[in-house]
Amino acid sequence: MLQYNNFGNVSLIIFTTIILIVTFWILKFIRRQKKLSVLNKIPGPKTKFLFGNALDIQGKPKVFFDYFVNTVCTHPEGISRIWMMHHPFVLIYGASAVESLLNNSKNLEKGSDYNILHSWLGQGLITSKGSKWHMHRKMLTPAFHFKILEEFTDVINQQSQKFVNKLQKYSDGTKFSILPLITLATLDIILETAMGRSINAQDSPESEYVKAIHDMGDILVTRFARPWLQYDFIFKRTKWGKLEKESLEFLHKFSLETIRERRKEHKRLKSQKEEKKEDEILGKKKRQAFLDLLIEFSEQNEFFTEENIREEVDTFMFAGHDTTAVGINWAIYLLGRHPEIQEKVYEELESIFGKSDRPASSADIREMKYLECCIKETLRLLPSAPMFTRHLTEEMTIDGYELPKGTDVIVVTFALHRNPQHFSDPLSFQPERFFPENSSNRNPYSYIPFSAGPRNCIGQKFGLLEEKVILSTFLRKYRVESLEKFEDLKLTADLVLRPDEKMFVKIFPRNEE
Repeated sequence: MLQYNNFGNVSLIIFTTIILIVTFWILKFIRRQKKLSVLNKIPGPKTKFLFGNALDIQGKPKVFFDYFVNTVCTHPEGISRIWMMHHPFVLIYGASAVESLLNNSKNLEKGSDYNILHSWLGQGLITSKGSKWHMHRKMLTPAFHFKILEEFTDVINQQSQKFVNKLQKYSDGTKFSILPLITLATLDIILETAMGRSINAQDSPESEYVKAIHDMGDILVTRFARPWLQYDFIFKRTKWGKLEKESLEFLHKFSLETIRERRKEHKRLKSQKEEKKEDEILGKKKRQAFLDLLIEFSEQNEFFTEENIREEVDTFMFAGHDTTAVGINWAIYLLGRHPEIQEKVYEELESIFGKSDRPASSADIREMKYLECCIKETLRLLPSAPMFTRHLTEEMTIDGYELPKGTDVIVVTFALHRNPQHFSDPLSFQPERFFPENSSNRNPYSYIPFSAGPRNCIGQKFGLLEEKVILSTFLRKYRVESLEKFEDLKLTADLVLRPDEKMFVKIFPRNEE
């Protein structure tokens, strides 16, 4: 009798659980239908019951990107909508729609897809909200002042020189993929400028830190492309969840150890009275301004904890690593497809440096005006961040459409930059678009490689500095040819816009031509 009662109780619990789950999904579906009645006015692909458009992307980043660009972002109005299971997304790719969203002072919150970054970045500048974001943004802005950025030039020059030296073995015209080598160089640069530490990624590409960074990139891509993995309950029970735990244990430990070591240096600075010693440490301080600023702020504000410092350091690492690497890769690719433009860049560099192989100074970098136009045109045609999201905490109107609170709006930078309403012949590579006389009357929201408005990319000047130094060092030493035709490029958008397959180049020494 007791066994029967126990069996009955278990059955009741199971039945009740099933009812609760079904009820939960029915309520979500009802709310979905209410929203759909409003969002259905926006053009978009047909949805499937319960799944919306989720099945169309097959859980694959490349399919996801192709679907967005070739199926969804095709309406002349510059606005579309899709559903990922019960969750609505509105996609915008027209300048007026983008301006409405990014200029809105109330809807500054990042989209729900950023939630999967919390385990790594916590509540750093990318993922934080409200007053915390405002406070951190205000605090971090001085770290990106041009005078402080100039102090990083030596580090970038050193790593750029190491990068071009590593390419020497390919300079006989052997075809090779250059992106992995660029990625290691930018990783070395970001680590040394953010934390003052060196892992020598270019010399040790198999190091544990490099592996952990790459693993986290793969994990985030997989979670974003497969909506069911965005639920922690499911994700943590998969191989990806276990790999994330291992990777983050290492990365967080690495960051915290670095912070604690730097704290000790700060204490030594306070205790030392000799002028020579103080000058030496202050010299280091300028070179590590980002981490130093965080530590100094935490010493003055008890609420800014060691964990807060770790979150911001990891955020800088995350945001400044792959984005710059793929930007440099795409610039090299496009210059390799357009030898006449590459030659103009070389002529500009020759006018600045002559035949010297000296490192670039801040004054030299300011003179690289045509190279800067090439970088900007690269970021138009192949933006490192092809899309980003905002979560509406209040309802708003975009291009005449009422968007309810809770909607995630995706700014599809890739489609915006190729919108023929904003750029004539949008698929052609024309650096002259960014000459002052050609760009002064352009809607500023038609070109936003670093986002725009209050929540734009705080590190964009650093990124441009890094690209200029690496590209100028490379192009002074090598002529490059890109093998893949532009129309044959296969793209994928995971965390950044990258080639879906290996992309090959050939390089030839300039001094032998």
